Formats: sequence, structure tokens, C-alpha cells
Amino acid sequence: MPNAEMMDKIENSGGFIAALDQSGGSTPKALAGYGIGEDAFSNDDEMFALIHQMRSRIITAPSFGNGKVIGAILFEKTMNGDADGKPVPTLLWERGVVPFLKVDKGLADEENGVQLMKPIPDLDDQCKAAVSKGMFGTKMRSVIQKANAAGIAANVAQQFEIGKQILSHGLVPMIEPEVNIQSDERADCDKILLGELTKNLDMLGDDQRVMLKLSIPVEANLYKSLIDHPKVVRLVALSGGYSTDDACEQLNKNNGMIASFSRGLLQDLRHGMTDDEFDATLGGAIDQIYRASIA
Repeated sequence: MPNAEMMDKIENSGGFIAALDQSGGSTPKALAGYGIGEDAFSNDDEMFALIHQMRSRIITAPSFGNGKVIGAILFEKTMNGDADGKPVPTLLWERGVVPFLKVDKGLADEENGVQLMKPIPDLDDQCKAAVSKGMFGTKMRSVIQKANAAGIAANVAQQFEIGKQILSHGLVPMIEPEVNIQSDERADCDKILLGELTKNLDMLGDDQRVMLKLSIPVEANLYKSLIDHPKVVRLVALSGGYSTDDACEQLNKNNGMIASFSRGLLQDLRHGMTDDEFDATLGGAIDQIYRASIA
């Protein structure tokens, strides 16, 4: 069973979820945005050590523990690492931040207007490790590019199939079928996605509940019925490439959605900042995203 105290925090607290889960493919871009170029590392171990230092600096910053960040999504190496002399999940929960684990292995090639997740052969092992580390839930991302009804149905079905496997370990899956905000069929994608999510939620068992992480819809409050669905613990919004200002502006239009931003949270942080500058910049982003999440 999921940790009851963590469940109450995620379901009922005001605030948002930080996405700190960049994996191998997206790590160089994240480091570059932080001011660390590819000439600073010569192999994956050095690269992951640098991104861990960045994440450790974020989660130990005073502003990160001010109660406005209620959850954080972690890459597996971050979950297994330490910060401030403690295992990262332990430190997060001591600061009132509920930890989630990114479990997907990336995206398959586009087919029928969507990109499904690649197979996750070690999912059970990841879930067992997550439970042992005190994690609350997981997150997995697939992408919708076109308003192809069959493709979107397959995308959502895959998410729920894997989600049920995760639920069997006592973890709460965060289901993320992202609609590409650059798609010229985005509004139609949103509506088809709403129908497929509703159908799959209605088929969950009495003891099965999930979280949803979705692109902010074109039509404001389109997902209100999902927020109110008894099988949904919380509906969170991804920034999808929006700047912090734009993401918060769009989120403000959707009552009941809270943020789970990555770029929108980290875009102005730089490696060369003093600790005071770093915390002030991070705190400013946290305050802005928090206000949009509780609006």
C-alpha cells in the first residue's frame, strides 16, 4: 500500500511537483542550460556526477524545502544517490517532498501519430528498489503527435497496462501521455485523449488509483472531469517546452491542475551563481509556479 502520509500530502496539499528526472539523452541539454558544456565531461559517469551535483544543490537549497514543492520526480541514479549525507529520497521526505521515480526507457519511433514507450524489461526490479528506498510513486512518459484515435487509444492502453504492474508493488503510477504542444492537431488530440483516459480510469479496480501528468489543454478546464474522477489522486501539468511565464499563464486558466515543471523550474539556474543567488533565483521560480498551481 502507498504511504498514507505521503498520499495525504500529494492529494490534499497546495503546491507543485518538481521534475528533476532528466535521463541520459536529455542530461547534456540540462547541463548546458545550467552553464556546463560538454567539454566538462568525457564519459557518462562524469556527466551523471555533474547532473547529480546540480540536483543536490536544488533539493538542499532553503527555498526547495519551504513547503511549496510537495513532490519531486527523480532519475534512477538520483534515487540511488546521496545529498547532504543522506539518501536522496530520505532527505526529500524529511523536507516534506514526496519522491517519485522515472521508470520509462524512452520513446519508440512514431507510429499512428504517437510515440509509445520502449519496453521496460526491468520494471519489477525498479519498483522493488523504489519501495526499498521509500519512494511513493513512479512516472512514465509517452507522446502524442497527431489526432489519430487508434494511436492515442494504444498510447493510453500501454500507460495503464504498465501502471497496473506498478500498482501491484504498492506504488502510485503517474501516467504521462504528453500531447506535443507544437502539434497542429493539438486541440483534437486533447479531446480524444480525454475520452481514452476516462475509459481506462473507469476500468480500474476498487483499490487502484493513479496520477495523471498531462500537457495543458488548449481548451481551458477541459480536464475538469479527470480532476474530479475518484480514481485520480492528482492531475499535474507538464510545461512541455513553455517558458516559466507562459507555462504559468496557461496553468492559471485550468482550475485544479497543479504544475510538474522541469524547464519552467530550472531555466534560470546557473552553475556559477553564489549559493545566495542560486537560492534566490530558484525561490523566485518556486513562488511563481506555486501561485499558478494554487490559483
